[in-house]
Amino acid sequence: MLNHPTLTQLDALGFAGMAAAFKDLRDNPDAKALDHAEWLGLLLDREVTVRKDKRLKSRLRAAKLRFGQACVEDIDLSPARGIDKRLFNELAGCAWVREHQNLIVTGPCGTGKTWFSCALAHKAARSDHSVLYHRIPRLFAELALTHADGRFPRLFRSLCRADLLILDDLGPEPMTPSQRRDILEIIEERYGRGATLVTSQLPVTSWFDIVGDPTKADAILDRLVHNAHKIELKGDSRRKVSKNRNNA
Repeated sequence: MLNHPTLTQLDALGFAGMAAAFKDLRDNPDAKALDHAEWLGLLLDREVTVRKDKRLKSRLRAAKLRFGQACVEDIDLSPARGIDKRLFNELAGCAWVREHQNLIVTGPCGTGKTWFSCALAHKAARSDHSVLYHRIPRLFAELALTHADGRFPRLFRSLCRADLLILDDLGPEPMTPSQRRDILEIIEERYGRGATLVTSQLPVTSWFDIVGDPTKADAILDRLVHNAHKIELKGDSRRKVSKNRNNA
């Protein structure tokens, strides 16, 4: 079938969603009963949906989440995990991201801190927020390299601009002086401008020892903790649970 002139124009203008909807309506006999306003509404609805999907895919690619398919709908809220359901529902609503608040997720190794954090990040991306994930040990290594080759300003801007920054796996190794300086600059620049999520096996009371320098520890933790929501994940290791299920 030859392309309709309108379809050609939609393709030329980059309206992929409207073009696809136009094809569907053109080939659907029932669409003849629709008036012009209804046709236009259906075309616009499809275009909006396609563009939202493209933006989400782009945000998730940029986020580089450890678990890109993690979703809040799949989070286990059984009592043994120690998750306050009311707080969880508030976090899943993403108001804390919009209001530039922080979230601290602690718990023993294997309790699902990273997966939990990625699920909240995925929901934030679906809510049109920019997200960025970094494991802290690798971030520190990357920051050291960027100081050496001149790329630090670019990386620093990306860390500060994200609506939600995930800093995964704080500690237990103490920070070096340069690491303390970098993390303080990042937290200071983001304070009141973006939401930050930090995960750690260690309780917040141990973070002073991780930072090391008392003055910088006070500055970092004051900006991270005072407006932060806190979740301590409990229960058996999720890895062991998954392994036992697979072997059952």
